[in-house]
Amino acid sequence: FLGVCASVFLQIVFASLVFATDSISFSMGLTMASAYDPISGSQKPIVGQALLLLAILILLDLSFHHQIILFVDHSLKAVPLGRFVFEPELAKNIVKAFSHLFVIGFSMAFPILCLVLLSDIIFGMIMKTHPQFNLLAIGFPVKIAIGFVGIILIASAIMGRFKEEISLAFSAISKIF
Repeated sequence: FLGVCASVFLQIVFASLVFATDSISFSMGLTMASAYDPISGSQKPIVGQALLLLAILILLDLSFHHQIILFVDHSLKAVPLGRFVFEPELAKNIVKAFSHLFVIGFSMAFPILCLVLLSDIIFGMIMKTHPQFNLLAIGFPVKIAIGFVGIILIASAIMGRFKEEISLAFSAISKIF
């Protein structure tokens, strides 16, 4: 059960990143551009897959996989198999972590969502002032380009936030003992 609690903390950080990238893909109109994700067994947007792979590379670069192995070793030494006692404080920490999932994901996606919303507002104003202009043919590629430029500009901040949250998850895991 101790390993399940630890994996929940780590999975919440990755789920917030997936939530952010799915929101970005949806706002850019790229939900149909998807690839098979063997981890979840479902289709995921390509933007999400790219940023998720970048996050995994950051996780490996910062040697967090070593910390996971050390956690397993430490947990087996500290709490032998079958001796774990569930405490209410642990349940509070897990519920608190779940409540932060959407906040973290939305804060990662917020700058790009604002860019795409601003482009939609501008496209709406153009359509209202020039109804004969076929913005539908031009609007989607421009919206996708704006989204990708936003991703390029904001990706370092998203990954920085991911690093912070994964560090907080590992500190929460260390508090389990």
